[in-house]
Amino acid sequence: MLHLGDLKGTQGHAPRRRGDPPGALDWPRRFIDLAAGADDPRLRAFYARGVPAGDTVLQDVPMVALDVETTGLDPAHDEIVSIGVVPMTLGRIASSASRYWVLRPRSELKPDSVTLHAITHAQIDAAPDLGAIVDELLATLAGRVVVVHCREIERTFLDLALKARIGEGLEFPVIDTMALEARLHRQPAPGLFARLFGRKPEPVSIRLADSRARYRLPRYRAHHALTDALATAELLQAQVAHRFSPDTPLRALWL
Repeated sequence: MLHLGDLKGTQGHAPRRRGDPPGALDWPRRFIDLAAGADDPRLRAFYARGVPAGDTVLQDVPMVALDVETTGLDPAHDEIVSIGVVPMTLGRIASSASRYWVLRPRSELKPDSVTLHAITHAQIDAAPDLGAIVDELLATLAGRVVVVHCREIERTFLDLALKARIGEGLEFPVIDTMALEARLHRQPAPGLFARLFGRKPEPVSIRLADSRARYRLPRYRAHHALTDALATAELLQAQVAHRFSPDTPLRALWL
């Protein structure tokens, strides 16, 4: 996956329920509202499937790991060139049910992005537009919590891609493994001694490969949407096993 710096998402946010911890969102209620307001029947069907309640424990949550590769880092001008999805639960990754699409973007395929994801002009010339696989993509995501590594990429690019093709954007809850690593490795403010002598702790990388290495997970080829989706699924399983619990409520992790 390509990593964006401070990409601003374009989506609305689901409302918080009274008594929820900061950051917890009432996604089931949000989906009811979105289903009622959607014009496209495919989006209505997607939202009508709903999502698990926030108090569902992680071991009971159906999930799907998602990764996209793009022509560049500017969602206003760049587009998706491939999507990988891997259905999963906390206890099982359903690799046999995974899906992978190479897509023909409406923006230019740049040499620097080709160097990363290795998708060529010949491949995209023979590929479908994202609009042709909207039905399949939504069916794969429906009823599941999406697992990503850097939610701004998947959420923003998919939202804008659907707006450009069907006139409506896409919203969905995520568990962001990058955000979890940032939370777990958030560094406290330096003490007096460190401030006086200018000693700063070494920054901790929360990129996908570096995050996986901390859990002794194998290194995979980077920037392939399906491989990165699988890598993200495995990372979440490791994070929960080491840092959380199968009984952790969904609302403690989703965004």
